[in-house]
Amino acid sequence: MTPGIFHSAIVRKTWLAHALATMLLWGVWGAFTGISAQRSFPETLVYCVWSLTMIPPALYALARDRWRLDRDARSATHGMIIGLLGAGGQMVLFFAVTTGPAYLIFPVISLSPVVTIAMSYLLLRERTNALGAAGIVLALLALPLFDFSPQSLGESKGIGWFLLSLIVMGCWGVQAFFVKLANRDMSAESIFFYMMVTGLLLAPVAWAITDFAQPVNWGADGPYLAAGIQLLNAIGALTLVYAFRYGQAIVVSPLINAGAPLMTAAISLIAVGVLPSGLKLIGLALACVAAVLLVLAPEQNVAPIVRRSPKAGDIRNRVECEPFST
Repeated sequence: MTPGIFHSAIVRKTWLAHALATMLLWGVWGAFTGISAQRSFPETLVYCVWSLTMIPPALYALARDRWRLDRDARSATHGMIIGLLGAGGQMVLFFAVTTGPAYLIFPVISLSPVVTIAMSYLLLRERTNALGAAGIVLALLALPLFDFSPQSLGESKGIGWFLLSLIVMGCWGVQAFFVKLANRDMSAESIFFYMMVTGLLLAPVAWAITDFAQPVNWGADGPYLAAGIQLLNAIGALTLVYAFRYGQAIVVSPLINAGAPLMTAAISLIAVGVLPSGLKLIGLALACVAAVLLVLAPEQNVAPIVRRSPKAGDIRNRVECEPFST
């Protein structure tokens, strides 16, 4: 086996392992995250708890990287942009669901990979073959079907919710692009650290917009149960950053966004015997085929990346591989 093929095999195994880990973690999270609101612990407070659950995986990742945080201006800027786009999009979502129907808002937001794919194709020149392209198309077709409910179309009023949904979609799509872009010259551990910091910075906003006039469950099945569930999301966010580091954004983004709901449906079926029907079942079938195609799509060539240290003049003896287009 030649060195190029060997490196390509390692990269493929690495990005796919992290992508599958993210799909599994977010799949389990998606199956149980609604429990908190059902038990009188509002979504805004769930966000506050989630921001705290980001701390353990962030510290664990930094510790594994010997506490080497990229502190140069470029890295800090990219890290803060990534964090603010993710957490800021969640803040906008809080307002969106109060002004419009969730069954229309979430299908719009689910198309965020369209933004990621377009930016990665045009700006990073990422490419894939016909098999990968077919998987991307099927994944994009599947995403809106997971939450779409045509029976209630007549209940929506106004366009404010639609504009807010587009903002959230844009935020999360651009965020994924910047995760890939930042991974080119800073560590995944540093990216996640800045994501954690920005998440914590916006926690007071979520606290401030919480309606404390309504009863809040402060018991064990309130914040503590929420912490256990949201920790799955936080760890999944870390593995997502690693997946983007080693894989192509045009493949990783649709694979995870389509694969996670697929995992959620499977877990819901096993745990509570709930079988999806109608459009959701069609979406799951498309997502399953899309996931297989995206996994089977051959990798591009790989090129070494040398990550710079935040200390001036210090180049770390650390070379990694990443797919690139030819």
